[in-house]
Amino acid sequence: MQKITLLINCPDRKGIVTTITHYILQLSGNIVYLDQHVDRQESVFFMRLECEFESSEFSIAEFENQFAAKFKEDYKLTYQLYDALYKPKLALFVSKYDHCLYDLLGRYASGELPVEIPLIISNHRDLEIVAKRFDIPFKYIPVTKETKKQAEAEQIKSIREHNIDLIVLARYMQIISDDFVANFKHQIINIHHSFLPAFIGAKPYHAAFERGVKIIGATSHYVTADLDEGPIIEQEIVRVSHVHSVQDFILKGRDLEKIVLARAIKAHIEHKVLVYGNKTVIFA
Repeated sequence: MQKITLLINCPDRKGIVTTITHYILQLSGNIVYLDQHVDRQESVFFMRLECEFESSEFSIAEFENQFAAKFKEDYKLTYQLYDALYKPKLALFVSKYDHCLYDLLGRYASGELPVEIPLIISNHRDLEIVAKRFDIPFKYIPVTKETKKQAEAEQIKSIREHNIDLIVLARYMQIISDDFVANFKHQIINIHHSFLPAFIGAKPYHAAFERGVKIIGATSHYVTADLDEGPIIEQEIVRVSHVHSVQDFILKGRDLEKIVLARAIKAHIEHKVLVYGNKTVIFA
């Protein structure tokens, strides 16, 4: 059996669901999941389909060619087609903070994240011991203001060599250049230790503490050329009060960061995220 996931967006019109599902039925496909959304303000239709094909002669490449020929021009349709049984390859970028790395590797080792992690890249050696514990190759690439361009070129080379599908910035404390981002559009996920857009910067928990906030949060988003302004995938909050210290804020925040980053990665690898402009449609 072969299984595909199809993400679609196009101008809204009547009959889209019926036409596409009937076409899949004609090919002896079985639709096991369907979710849709209409942005009525923009008049844009979004849909996610999971389909199974039992025929041994079914070809994903042939299906895509036929699907594009039949629908792309007529419906002004943009689509993404995935082999649902393929395990994406992740590269984890880290610096010195270890909480997100431990959490992701724990989920990976337990089978919760159906991915391959062939590479961990860091600008420090501090977390090399963690990589060794999980038997994952660790690549140390130091980054300075003077060597940033060369360092990123080396990072990109490693990513290409390992056929990486998704780059995860698991508290990687470096600003990624526009050139780097341009190579991996919507393939870089970052975790921001703040409920964006509030309290951005190096010490958001300190700023939140000084402001006397009642909630703190974390945000996971795709990285774009605009710093911390990429399409948001996942957010979460926790309540705090005057009885909590800055350290309490940090500990609660780290728990949120782990949860939010893992959720964002899971949504991405399950192809439940459709980026539209600078927003996302997250299917259930």
